[in-house]
Amino acid sequence: MKNIISRIYRKIEKAEFFYFRKLILITSDQIILFFSLFLSFLINGIFFKNITFIIVNFLPIFFNSLIIFIFTGQYRVITKYAYSVNIYKIAARNLAIIFLTIVFNNFSKSSELNIQILFSFCFISTGLISLLRSIFSWLISLIQNENKFLENVIIYGAGAAGAQLASTIKLEKNFNIICFIDDNKNLQGRSLYSIPIKSLDYLSNINFKIDRILIAIPSLNTEKKKSVLQRLSRYSIPVSQIPTLKELISGKLKITNLRPISIEELLCRNIVLPNLKLISNGINNKNICITGAGGSIGAELCIQIMRFNPSKLVLIDNSENNLYQIGTKLKNQVNSNTSIILKLGNSGDKKLVRSIFKEFNINIVFHAAAYKHVPMVEENPLQGIANNVISTLVICEESLFNNLDQMILISTDKAVRPTNVMGASKRLAEQIVLDFSQKNKILNKSASNEKTKFSLVRFGNVLGSSGSVIPLFEKQIKEGGPITITHKDINRFFMTLQEAAQLVLHASGIAKGGEVFLLDMGKPVSIKYLAEQMIKLSGLTLKDDKNPNGDIEIIYMGLRPGEKLYEELLVDSSAEKTAHPLIFKGINEQCNSNNLSGEISYLKEKIDSFNSEEVLKTLYKLVPEWNYDIKFKKLFNKNYDKN
Repeated sequence: MKNIISRIYRKIEKAEFFYFRKLILITSDQIILFFSLFLSFLINGIFFKNITFIIVNFLPIFFNSLIIFIFTGQYRVITKYAYSVNIYKIAARNLAIIFLTIVFNNFSKSSELNIQILFSFCFISTGLISLLRSIFSWLISLIQNENKFLENVIIYGAGAAGAQLASTIKLEKNFNIICFIDDNKNLQGRSLYSIPIKSLDYLSNINFKIDRILIAIPSLNTEKKKSVLQRLSRYSIPVSQIPTLKELISGKLKITNLRPISIEELLCRNIVLPNLKLISNGINNKNICITGAGGSIGAELCIQIMRFNPSKLVLIDNSENNLYQIGTKLKNQVNSNTSIILKLGNSGDKKLVRSIFKEFNINIVFHAAAYKHVPMVEENPLQGIANNVISTLVICEESLFNNLDQMILISTDKAVRPTNVMGASKRLAEQIVLDFSQKNKILNKSASNEKTKFSLVRFGNVLGSSGSVIPLFEKQIKEGGPITITHKDINRFFMTLQEAAQLVLHASGIAKGGEVFLLDMGKPVSIKYLAEQMIKLSGLTLKDDKNPNGDIEIIYMGLRPGEKLYEELLVDSSAEKTAHPLIFKGINEQCNSNNLSGEISYLKEKIDSFNSEEVLKTLYKLVPEWNYDIKFKKLFNKNYDKN
């Protein structure tokens, strides 16, 4: 029977059967109207006497219903969604039929249709027509979903958003809703759209598969969402969420635009927004330059800076593809009068940097260009040192030469008591910035008034950046594992790209020159914990001794050359507060060398001559806190004079 109905429906669905479909609906409506009239007569104690009696009493209703139903859109409704038609509209059409019939009866005295019969007819026909439409809708949905697998889902949140999501799902029939889950005990045990509302404990007792949990609380702040996600992660069920309240209000996204939970949302904290007015005063109508603009940090800085309407935004990067991508993204932004200039080249090229600063009258430069991948720089130390150190020297020299208002270096926590070449090179880059600040103050004969303000911002790992472990873990999970971690006890600080860029801009707004700004990264996160949470968010289970049949295994590879278990943000044990609660100033931070310019010149000379031994010895001399890797031990013997 079901197959027969399915074949008939497929034929009706075709364009050439459009009128056949309408004919079926008209015929079914007329049968219902005739049956309703028959029942109305019986209810009022009148029996059909003969064929003439039937024709005289039914004919007016037949013609009136055709006129009303056709011209008021009774057959324009899509049958699949006909169950959602307001029953009051059907009742209104039937009342219109009664009115026309009464008018007709004034001219025809042979009809026995009185007010009682007509209103009984209206009540019965309204109910039956509504029921028939629901049956048609149910049959069509049944046929269309005959071979369609529907995911079993649970909606977390039985509020207004959860109700709207459930209503849309029931309409579209793209999921099978098992229940709602809500923490409100007053709602637990009740139902919404005939769907039961349960507590979170329900997930521990089910004996069938739940394919996905849908979080339908758009107003959740970061901390509350983090708490909910941590509780849900115990069940290894994929979690998706509806858009945020802001996205829904703006109309950019609909409630059914579900998206997966990212690990960033599980790790990040409530963001303390920077003082936008302070940032705007430093950037609005200014000419800004960003080196390394195609990298993750540089690109996010570009995006954030565009919000404050600079006059010019000059992007420097040595990667053609990265520069093109960020340039295209920025130029597609609407309502911006900012001139965007793309400059392909190396920020260590003195002539290039000088020409850019002069031609575009740059006011502020954010120096984000750097090689940051620890193992890569460890294997290619000369290139890493040249890029990280020499480019910083060039940017500082040209900032001073061209009278820029400000130069900001983007540094890293790996510069604190470094254990690798990358960290040591970034520490030396910091020393260069501090040296220029000290000399500049001396030249201007004022400790608080610099011609060009030199300062740096130091922070830890950024979620989603090119060096982040998250893209690697995502790839390994997608491939079925295993996830590779260097050490079970390794941990790192994490911050989102957006927050890091905003705090850098805020730091630039409060800088007076010579500061080492430290961003509060919160608590360090265990990389092992991070991997485990990513496995659970993917709806998979950890494979270990306790669960040998799990999906993804974690393998420990051992620390890489130059890698340490934990990172630090402070050189000294304390730091000063600033106007922003997440930005601190390092104290007692100063340049280690009285002849840094001469030492850097010597370093550059040895880099140009590919003298690796002298380059590394000089770096060791200038960064005495560098706890070098064992492979450099022969170079740095006890008798080597660092002074």
